[in-house]
Amino acid sequence: MPSDKEHINIVVIGHVDSGKSTTTGHLIYKCGGIDKRTIDKFEKEACEMGKGSFKYAWVLDKLKAERERGITIDIALWKFCTSKYDVTVIDAPGHRDFIKNMITGTSQADCAILIVAAGVGEFEAGISKNGQTREHALLAYTLGVKQLVVAINKMDSTEPPFSEDRYKEIIKEVSGYIRKLVTTRLQSRLCLYQAGMVII
Repeated sequence: MPSDKEHINIVVIGHVDSGKSTTTGHLIYKCGGIDKRTIDKFEKEACEMGKGSFKYAWVLDKLKAERERGITIDIALWKFCTSKYDVTVIDAPGHRDFIKNMITGTSQADCAILIVAAGVGEFEAGISKNGQTREHALLAYTLGVKQLVVAINKMDSTEPPFSEDRYKEIIKEVSGYIRKLVTTRLQSRLCLYQAGMVII
């Protein structure tokens, strides 16, 4: 039976190892898109491979190579419903070797969530001239994505953990880049994401 709800495609993009798949899997779980029993199964399987923290990533990372290497290789789609929308989440790879797959996923998106890792060294690698944070934001805009949520992830790995100064530094740098990137109006909301909590 067709739904009367508006359909929205959301792509999750960002630098390699920024936590895209884990964040996306956790979001899907929190929105009721997957049950606890399945998450528990993924956790058990991930622990057996010595990757217990990957339980949410495995919601989307289905390929054996993805699970072994701990990176997304191909795009993965997951559908769920909210009270207002029928949502398709597209998890895109962050490794530059798989940029074609990222472009394929992003070209289908209505909006994007750019995951930015806050950890020392991680943020700098992503925002550097050759970093995937910059490239993914540019590609999303070029491909017609005009709504962007920037989610600052891994705030627990800053020095000190949950550093407000680090958060402000990242917001300044990322928002400055996005402002330079666009010549027309891009809706951009900066938010902090950690452990299932979004503060906007």
